Amino acid sequence: MVFKLINATEAKVGANIIVDGVACVVKKMDVSKTGKHGHAKVRIEAVGLIDSVKKVFVTPGHDRLEVPLVEKKKAQVLSISENKASVMDLESFETIELDFPEKLAGEVKENANVEYWDIEGTKLIKRVL
Repeated sequence: MVFKLINATEAKVGANIIVDGVACVVKKMDVSKTGKHGHAKVRIEAVGLIDSVKKVFVTPGHDRLEVPLVEKKKAQVLSISENKASVMDLESFETIELDFPEKLAGEVKENANVEYWDIEGTKLIKRVL
């Protein structure tokens, strides 16, 4: 579900956009001057929120970009098995199985509070509180 649409020139560094069906965060953006035919070009470097893959593309400034819905929620870790954690949402009290990145492997412990992101239906642990 797309939250809203913005023009390519309205995307700023730190904004979330969808590139090739993947939610990304804009890391760098360059806008060229209008050319002979009056259209500016925008070069955007973005990194995937889920897979951390870098994507670079050029688009006309008037093109529309999709902005994903990213919900940031808090949860408590109930149990851990390898790179999955069973957590309980602190607002709705539902139990969810979530993946967490290897860089958080030493930090995620039972009974710890974590922040997880719901990115267009994909849920993953982003940091330990």
